[in-house]
Amino acid sequence: MILCRVIGNAVSSIQHPAYDGKAVMVVQPVKTDTHTPTKTEFLAVDAVQAGPGDLVLVAREGNTARQILRAGADPLHSVIVGVVDTVDV
Repeated sequence: MILCRVIGNAVSSIQHPAYDGKAVMVVQPVKTDTHTPTKTEFLAVDAVQAGPGDLVLVAREGNTARQILRAGADPLHSVIVGVVDTVDV
């Protein structure tokens, strides 16, 4: 699981059928201070109705993404699994 900040959404006119009806967000991994970026941005399918600016928990592993989204053999790799309210360290 990776702590990330949603920084935008991705829109495409042509996509794999596995993405039909699913929101794809651009997420930025952050440190536990919730603001300092740690790695490069990546795309994640939204399973919890997150939006830009939200702090989220992302599973970045294909099997987990397919199980959460009930996607069978669809080519999904990352999924937003929760919106984070607070982080206590």
